[in-house]
Amino acid sequence: MPKMIVSIDGVVIKEVQLTKDRTTLGRRPYNDIVIDNLAVSGEHAVLQMSGNEVIIEDLNSTNGTYVNGKAAKKQALRNGDSVEVGKYKIKFVSDGAGDGFEKTMMVKSGTVAAQNSSSPPSVYPSGYGAEIDALHAAIKVMSGAATGREVPLTKVVTTIGKPGVAVAAITRRQRGFVVHHVEGAGNPTLNGAPIGADPVSLKNGDLIELAGTKMQFVHT
Repeated sequence: MPKMIVSIDGVVIKEVQLTKDRTTLGRRPYNDIVIDNLAVSGEHAVLQMSGNEVIIEDLNSTNGTYVNGKAAKKQALRNGDSVEVGKYKIKFVSDGAGDGFEKTMMVKSGTVAAQNSSSPPSVYPSGYGAEIDALHAAIKVMSGAATGREVPLTKVVTTIGKPGVAVAAITRRQRGFVVHHVEGAGNPTLNGAPIGADPVSLKNGDLIELAGTKMQFVHT
């Protein structure tokens, strides 16, 4: 099944499976793919599936829709194409193609639910060696209905949060993990201190609070 992988500054925010004939993209909350950013129009673009083909059409957006760096009004997408709306990049992955990013934890009303993702990549990005295999880490939910649940951090990037409210990313590096704020007005905190756009190293037992949910970083 084809999907769109949304990222900003190289950090994956979410993955959306294209399960309908018509998938809308925009800033308004009723869209299928919601990007809460002023550079994105309320109803920015639409993705239409016709057989095995996926076509993106700009809906007269203010700042336009770009495919591989070129303005596009209506265009068929090929596997690996990069759609740009505002500062966001959305990679099109055709049916059967894989990717190397972690599933996303969506925080909503004090609960955490893990979205499905593809299997781990067989090769890590440059800079990853044997040391990374020895790292075992997870995020443990400390408040809300999902208290006690652990989600393993097994891939390169895990995004946590509630789109439009607060989103943070935990990145796996060669010698450990770092966290940074990605989007949203509500800044997450690490042990009570605000997390900004610059990556901050994580240590076993660190407490993260995001969108009203408390989580603990566990590293053994």
